[in-house]
Order: sequence, then structure tokens, then C-alpha cells
Amino acid sequence: MALAVIMSRSLFGMDAPPVRVETHLSSGLPSFTMVGLADAEVRESRERVRSALLSSGYEFPAGRLTVNLSPADLPKESGRFDLPIALGVLLASGQLELPELTQRASSEQGVAALASLVVAGELSLTGMLSPIKGAIAIALAVARSQPPACLMLPYVNAQQASRVPGLKVFGAQNLSEVVEHLTGRKPLQYIAPQQALVACADVPCLSEVRGQLVARRALEVAAAGGHSLLFCGTPGVGKTMLAKRLPGILPALTPAECLEVASVAAFAGLSEHSWGQRPYRAPHHSASMAAMLGGGATPRAGEVTLAHRGVLFLDEFPEFERRVREGLREPLESLSVTIARAKLKVEFPADFQLLAAMNPCPCGWYGHVKGRCKCRTEQIESYQQRVSGPVLERIDLFVTLTMSDAHWLELAPGESSAVVRKRVEAARQPQLQRQHTSNARLPDKDLDRCCALSPAAAKLLESTMKRHHLSARAIQRLRRVARTCADMAGAQQIDLPHLAEAFQYRPLFSAGLR
Repeated sequence: MALAVIMSRSLFGMDAPPVRVETHLSSGLPSFTMVGLADAEVRESRERVRSALLSSGYEFPAGRLTVNLSPADLPKESGRFDLPIALGVLLASGQLELPELTQRASSEQGVAALASLVVAGELSLTGMLSPIKGAIAIALAVARSQPPACLMLPYVNAQQASRVPGLKVFGAQNLSEVVEHLTGRKPLQYIAPQQALVACADVPCLSEVRGQLVARRALEVAAAGGHSLLFCGTPGVGKTMLAKRLPGILPALTPAECLEVASVAAFAGLSEHSWGQRPYRAPHHSASMAAMLGGGATPRAGEVTLAHRGVLFLDEFPEFERRVREGLREPLESLSVTIARAKLKVEFPADFQLLAAMNPCPCGWYGHVKGRCKCRTEQIESYQQRVSGPVLERIDLFVTLTMSDAHWLELAPGESSAVVRKRVEAARQPQLQRQHTSNARLPDKDLDRCCALSPAAAKLLESTMKRHHLSARAIQRLRRVARTCADMAGAQQIDLPHLAEAFQYRPLFSAGLR
């Protein structure tokens, strides 16, 4: 009778809670039982582990084998438990005997003590280790753990996880390499820390946009303060073209934000070349509620999470299903989305910058200089009212784009994204020094301290509040946008021009909706 315990990690949303893989071998009729709320993928590991052990030259024990994945009330999925189960079987059957050296930490020789080693990896039938999802999320969780632990992963995942600072990671190609490492016969070396993630330079440049000076200014304000933005205009006026250039003028990700983005991207199986830049997600307007917010029997991340720390562009905004549009209200406020099921509740990060675009009417030509619109007044009002008041109140900037009288080719190219980005970064610096976050994410409790108004601006705000019956949320968002305008001007206090510019971006004061 023998018992072996290997530490591993599960995935619960974007968190990676610890799991004890307990393997017990006793005499009796041969059997392989797995307990601990394991789904079909985990239960199938019995066959993968059996074949991997035999292919690697080890024996599969003839006896009553029980594997417990603890805690029992935590759902477990995927094949990441194959490797710890296989090691547990080898330990319990006596085929893996650890020398006295592996009972204590010995970083000099690169051999990690088994008690301080977290193991995860999927086995193929040949004993090779296959990559797993969520490696960076697991690495972040292990790096925060106390006492400190080392991590054993498939080699590809180990290279990804080595980007997490302060974490020692081993990478192995197959089961035999892991066994040789633990016995001390052929220790693996720690994976060298990878270089910092670098943003891809292949981003459309803002200089390609000719004209639309008001929209360009609003895009710069949105980038400087992290504000949400809604463009309204006739087809071909440049809404989508402007939206695609927002990521190019946003400040670069910090190292911590890079790891967050990489963790979400790796969890979703996205390519590694985009991990160093801010995400840009543009789902089709036919996207379902689950696709946008996340869902499924085992909750998966939706578009709002895949756009974490980046831009979520919703073109043809009124054409999205009403439940999808209204479902954005909570993430825009809480910066996260919670998926609740009967037996579990999972929270995903959703700190994204919303950028939406819409036509002013069903045919799209309302307000065109040539009078091409044939929609009736009630049709136009009905179409515009698809975007509800609660959603509009959560959008900081609203801009109506109009067609220029001059020919497009006659207009001079605008400033490049690099020039605008420098101004955006300069405007972000005082925000980070003052409140450690962007103005759009400024907590309500810090509004009075960070968004002080000059006497003239305070008088304008008071008179406008009484005249238009502004809600508390609308006032708070106005002050945040005005604070961004002041930061862009290098002003310490919000003055009359800054508040006036913020007013012109609100739907109530724009020549657009309602």
C-alpha cells in the first residue's frame, strides 16, 4: 500500500487554484478509479497515462489504483493533470525513487524539491508532453503563492511562463525527462527568462485619415483618458477607419498589463505574436450573448474579456441584439463580468475601452448633404432609440461625423499615429502620478480631489445640471472627460474651455441621437 501526492493547478475562470493530486495504490483486483469532480477530459487521462507509461518504458501497476483530485468540490477540466497523475503512479508503485537530495530544495544543481514543485502537462500516448491552455495564468498564480514554488510544464508552455518575473520554471519534452530530473540523474535547467513582449508595429496609421478634425480630436481625447466613444455618421464617412487606428495611438502596455493580456490570449488559444500589444476585438453584429460576455457549461471568456486592456469595437452598434447591447452596461462599470451557473460562479476581467459606430437611420443617409435619406421620421427615431439611455450614459464621448464639402483627395493627410501617441502618453503621465490610473477609471471617491473646477467651470456645470436635469452618472463622466481635456492642455485645474469641450461630446449636446 502506497500513497503519493503531487501538487498541480486547475483553471477557474482566469484564476488557477491549487489542486492536490493524490495517488493511492493498494492490493486487489486491477482498477483505475478517479474521483474529485473530474470532467470527461480528465477521466480520459486514465488511458493516456497508461499508454504513456508503457511507451516510456515503465510498467503500469497491477492493483487497485485510486486518484483523488482535491479539493473535491472544485471542477477540473482538460488534460493538464496527466503529468502529475503519471508521476503519482510511478511514485506509488515504487518505480520512481527520489534520492535524499530531492527532499530539500537545491537550486544550485537545478533539482527542485518535490514538495515545492507544481506540475501540469498533457501526455500523448507516446509519453511526449503536449502544450496546455492557461500556462501563464498558472504561472502568475504560482508566483504569488506562499511559500514560493517552482513550476514544471511542457517545454513550449515553460517558455511562455518564464515571462513571469520571480518564477523558476522547468520545461520538459516528455515524461522520461521529468523522471530523470526528479531522480537527479539528468537535472533540467531553469528556463531562462524570456525577453519582454514587444508590440507589433503593423498598426494602421492615423495619417491615412484625411479631414474629420473633430472626430480625430475626440479619438485623441478617448485615448488620452481611456474613455468610451461612439461615432455616428453616414456610410463611408470614416467611422471604421478611425476606429482601427485607435490602438496605434494608445500608450504601450506596462509589463504587468502585458502579462494580463498574454494570460487571456493564451487561455483563448490566440497566437503569441500579438501578446505584446493592446487587443483589438471587432466581433460581427450577429454575435450572441455568450460570445460577447462569455458563457457555456464550463464558462469561457467572451469578447469583453478578450479585449481586456484593449479596444472592443462594435460596428453597426444598433444592429447587435438588444440583450447583447444591454449586457455591456455592467462590464463598463465594474470592469469585469461574472458568469453564474447553478454550481459555480466565475469572474473574468473586462477592463476594455468601448468604441462603437452606427448609422443615423436605417438606410444610413440621414443628414447627408445631398438629401439621400428616404426614411420617415418615426423610422429614424425608432432606429436611434435602439441604443438605450442607460447604455448612452455609459459612453463618455459621442461624435457625429459629416461628409466634407471638399474632395477626399484634396484634403491634406493628418498627423501620424506616432505624433499623436506622444501627446497621449504625455497626457497619461499626470493621471498616473495623480491617481495611478486613467481618468476613465478614476474612482468616485477621488473625483473631488482630482477633478477640481475653476469658479467659472463650476458655475457652467451648475447651470447645465439644472437646465438639462443631468443624472449623477452623467455629471461624473463629464468631469472625467473634462479632466482629460485639462491634462491634454497641461492645466492643473479644470477650466471653462475644458468643461465646454466635454459638454460637446455628450449625446445630449450633440446633433445626433435624441
